[in-house]
Amino acid sequence: MEEETVNTAPAATEPANEPKVEKAEEAPATEPAAEQSEKPAEKSAEADKPASADKKPVDIMAALESSEPSKPVSRPVQSKKSGKGRRGKKAVVKNVSSGKAFIQATYNNTIVTLTDLNGNVLGWSSAGVCGFRGPKKSTPYAAGVIVKDVCDKVRETGLREVSVFVRGIGSGREAAVRALHANGLNVAQIKDVTPIPHNGCRAPKPRRI
Repeated sequence: MEEETVNTAPAATEPANEPKVEKAEEAPATEPAAEQSEKPAEKSAEADKPASADKKPVDIMAALESSEPSKPVSRPVQSKKSGKGRRGKKAVVKNVSSGKAFIQATYNNTIVTLTDLNGNVLGWSSAGVCGFRGPKKSTPYAAGVIVKDVCDKVRETGLREVSVFVRGIGSGREAAVRALHANGLNVAQIKDVTPIPHNGCRAPKPRRI
């Protein structure tokens, strides 16, 4: 029985050592493959990092360079030219030797208008324009000041002769006609164009004082 045990012991140990030798031989073969696979991955990661880092500043610089020259081009250069076109046209002075004078004399105001023979207005004035207020607007003195103001405005046109058309029954109608002659205008004719109702609207009742 003792001899049998001795013979079986070495047989059991031999198969146990054989796989150990095979594992030791396979281990060094797998290690360099893992190292080689890790190294290219690191190289690819390093190669990607500087490429992405280089692209960002290039894009920013290109954007800055493209935006800087656009600023002076976008300035509103034509705004100054448009302001020149807004200036009003110069008034054309007409040379008129003869014309018409319309005098509107009411109880409250006096208005004098000078026109050419076609009715185009050359100048006008009223008691309010000359600074009169209240009951002084319809006085004969105000009529003389009004006519003087109109004649000064129309002096550049060379008006010398007028046909007078009087409307209204105010106290400044006669004073206005005399003032026209006093300011150097020759009165060719005087015509009363006061509107007269032919049995039209009922007149207001007279005031009781």
